Amino acid sequence: MKKYLDQNIGEIVADDFRTAQVFSRFGIDFCCKGNRRLTEVCEQNALDPSQILKELEAVETERVDSLQDFNTWPLDVLADYIVKKHHHYVEKQIPVLKQYLAKIVKVHGQHHPELKEIMALFEVSAGEFTAHMKKEELILFPFIKKLEMANREETPIAKPHFGTVSNPIEMMMREHEDEGERFEKMSELSQGFTPPVDACNTYKVTYDLLKDFEEDLHTHIHLENNILFPQAAVLEKKWVQ
Repeated sequence: MKKYLDQNIGEIVADDFRTAQVFSRFGIDFCCKGNRRLTEVCEQNALDPSQILKELEAVETERVDSLQDFNTWPLDVLADYIVKKHHHYVEKQIPVLKQYLAKIVKVHGQHHPELKEIMALFEVSAGEFTAHMKKEELILFPFIKKLEMANREETPIAKPHFGTVSNPIEMMMREHEDEGERFEKMSELSQGFTPPVDACNTYKVTYDLLKDFEEDLHTHIHLENNILFPQAAVLEKKWVQ
């Protein structure tokens, strides 16, 4: 189990996504900042590595027949899954959350001024991440699908107009980090999306939806940063002339 100490967190989660629940419990970012070693994170956050290793070991010994091993999926299938599962979720939830946030700011904003900041952050997030997903769907993912097809047919392909897949990947990863930081700030302002004692039902539902949105975002970014993007870079080296 000590092998985990010198592994990047993103690699650990990529090998077994069930470990994500462990890192989430300890407040460790496994998606946007998944390129850090576990020992480094423990030192920076004064965490007991033995406790984390114990929980990782417990996860490893669990039997979960339905566990999806995304590492084995063809990249075109994984890209389509991300769009259908995560992009569509984001598109569906954004207007709902905008409506709910506007309502609770109007009713509770005077006594809970942090709501205005949370709403402002989510407005930025909604606009930026919507544009981000479109860039993936129109530029990056189609090329990744070409790479998978080249690998399947064992046929080299020409360089893309953006030079190398690393260029859009680096841009997407920077935007992922920006998104993670915005939601981290929203979580801080809301005490981990915990509604206050005077919260109405809409207030509670809004915070539940924001928490679900953040959890989906973590999974979404993990699949791209730690699985889809690295494997695409490997295929490019093999099949792009």
